Amino acid sequence: MATTEPTTRRTVLPGEPPFTVNDLLKFPDDGNRYELFNGSLLVSPSPTPLHQFASLRLARILEDAAPPEFQPLQEVNLRVGPRDFFIPDLVVVPTEAVAETELMFTPDDILLAVEIVSPTTQMRDRHMKRSAYAAAGIELYWRVELSEGPCLHVLELVGDDYKLASKHAAGKPADLVAPFELSFDPAVLVRPRG
Repeated sequence: MATTEPTTRRTVLPGEPPFTVNDLLKFPDDGNRYELFNGSLLVSPSPTPLHQFASLRLARILEDAAPPEFQPLQEVNLRVGPRDFFIPDLVVVPTEAVAETELMFTPDDILLAVEIVSPTTQMRDRHMKRSAYAAAGIELYWRVELSEGPCLHVLELVGDDYKLASKHAAGKPADLVAPFELSFDPAVLVRPRG
């Protein structure tokens, strides 16, 4: 049986805290997923297989339901400000924004932001990203709670904060009208193929 010894190798990152998005662009391509919240560096491990499965399923559901003027995308770069940079699990943007965007989308491009809650991202997805996306003016935020069966929480921007518009548990179709009409049972997000 092979063992892996812990490494003492460290990655030296350019810039100094608080980091900016421009600093982030100079970071090495070292396989880490870097995000920024008010200049603080957030580093996430790769998503779990269940998280990836749910993300892929939801992307397909959105893709199948989207009219031509809307495009669902997974894990895009979202620049919110000089010190805020996020990688949502899924977004829906206008199709024309895809052709016009080279590296980073802005909040004005995002019609829907989706985060799939993992054990390592609970606080970020439930609180930090929720408040950041609301402050950026993103109108619609979906949070998928895998530990709840899964359950889809639909939040709509009211003023400067999100309000829970609806909650959809596994076992019953979620009939939604925004960002476009679609209906699906959240249970399919984790149901094996077959």
